[in-house]
Amino acid sequence: MKEFDLIGRYFSNSGHRRKDVVIGIGDDCAVTTVPENQQLAVTTDTLVAGVHFLADAPAKSVAYKTVAVNLSDLAAMGAEPAWISLSLSLPEVDEPWLDDFVSGLYELTQYYSVQLIGGDTVKGPMAMTITAQGFIPPGSELTRSGAKPGDWIYVTGTLGDAGAGLDILQNKLNVSGEAKDVLVNRHYFPTPRVAVGTAIRRIATSCIDISDGLISDLNHILKASNCGATVHVERLPLSRALTSAVSPEQAIEYALSAGDDYELIFTVSEEQRGSLETSLASTNVKATCIGQLTGHSGTLSLLKDNEKYTPVTSSGYEHSF
Repeated sequence: MKEFDLIGRYFSNSGHRRKDVVIGIGDDCAVTTVPENQQLAVTTDTLVAGVHFLADAPAKSVAYKTVAVNLSDLAAMGAEPAWISLSLSLPEVDEPWLDDFVSGLYELTQYYSVQLIGGDTVKGPMAMTITAQGFIPPGSELTRSGAKPGDWIYVTGTLGDAGAGLDILQNKLNVSGEAKDVLVNRHYFPTPRVAVGTAIRRIATSCIDISDGLISDLNHILKASNCGATVHVERLPLSRALTSAVSPEQAIEYALSAGDDYELIFTVSEEQRGSLETSLASTNVKATCIGQLTGHSGTLSLLKDNEKYTPVTSSGYEHSF
């Protein structure tokens, strides 16, 4: 199948359509309209088979995750997603695989009212690159650098599920039944916390999404904001699936160091804690306070029942070249 035939069959005439897209797929460039009094947020992520997803992962989950990780970046900045571009590298045209891939792609873009507006297809090792764009009102963008000592640390959802799901798929963890299904699905189909990002953008002092593990990603906030932190590991939000599958200590380790949860870590001043509860009420997403920032720059202290806790793994996933 030739490139333009592939694009025409799978990507040109499907998916969500937005009124702010003047020209979409089919020309040399897409043309879009940025709403008045909005800033444009842009993020790009590449996922490579065997590195960012299992080479034998279902095609639907590959597409879903490829989109989700980019929408999660927008959520961490407080942006409302609008458009994506996709560069797709495939070793060969596998039509059943592509049918499932576009199913996953359009399922998520439809849900978040996002339109695919362009991209590229090439023959090569399996990899997907997405550029996602969204809108933020001027002055309300979330960053990693706005936190202050005394701010409270919150996380959305539950932590460690995706890491346990990956270990199940790699036969490193033996789990069966409903817990297995929940954990594997959390790995394959992460939920970008877009509603939370937009809800807290005038409340939170900093924010980041959890792609590489809680310890690793919280340290990015500490470095950018020149703060330290105390985290109480007994407060970490853990799912019933995770706690039924592993020991309490293993569950804490997954929550601290496993990546791919794509939950949000954010900080809130004491004065805004009441506003936070009100703002989150409409999202149906629970946020849990797990600790507080300190003035000890770069120092992350882990406590369990007010005693020092030393994790087995002191950092999450680290990118290397």
